[in-house]
Amino acid sequence: MAEMMEESSHFDSHTVNVGRTSATVKGGRRFSFGALVIVGDRRGRVGYGYAKGVEVPRAVEKAEKAARRTLITVPMEGNTIPHEVEGTFGASKVRLIPASPGTGVVAGRTLRALLEHAGITDCLTKCYGSTHAMNVLKAALDGIGRLRSPQRVAELRGVTLEPTETAVKVSKGRAFMPAGFSLPKPKPRQERQGGRPGGGSAKSSSSAPSVGAGRWWCPPSGPSLATRSRSRVWPRRSGAHPPSTGASSRIARCLPCRPPWR
Repeated sequence: MAEMMEESSHFDSHTVNVGRTSATVKGGRRFSFGALVIVGDRRGRVGYGYAKGVEVPRAVEKAEKAARRTLITVPMEGNTIPHEVEGTFGASKVRLIPASPGTGVVAGRTLRALLEHAGITDCLTKCYGSTHAMNVLKAALDGIGRLRSPQRVAELRGVTLEPTETAVKVSKGRAFMPAGFSLPKPKPRQERQGGRPGGGSAKSSSSAPSVGAGRWWCPPSGPSLATRSRSRVWPRRSGAHPPSTGASSRIARCLPCRPPWR
């Protein structure tokens, strides 16, 4: 029992999608939630699960348990796949292409989560047809199921194979990479805080952003708060020099912009 708990603790989970469905009954509408979850140990084992529940946490928990029951082993050549493969499911078709070390995972949201949880850090992908998350997952797993390592092929054929093109690229790439090298994690995107270019919240408008190379900022000093709320916003990347603070009492602040006068 302790070994099973220790093994399950090594797996990471990622919720791909949570959908809500409703059924109209006599007393109103009854809602249920469906969760699609990917589980993997980042060392060659990955699986997915889909489950429903009356609450989101319950649906995610059931999907994780279902994903642990469908784990498969992914053949790998270093940090990539042994050869190019194509998988299909329904109207979706997914192509997986091996890449040299340092390339990274070039994929969408669903495929990226699947490959990263499987431990693949260098791979090129392309999706054709339907891009529904469930169809893309099943098509990718169909392609992964067709992968064969060179050792497995040599064992089945009873011959000795020469190093494959992917193995040669991986060995050459490792020769140019320092020991312990890892790709930097991408920075998370900053969501916009309103419909206007300057942001919709009072907190974002009152605090000036950090001034970097080639940027300027006009502090909102001078007019009152009522005047500031009705003030004009200087357009981003305009062709004119930003006006001074005392030019007009109507202009209270300017957006951080790349100066056109350099």
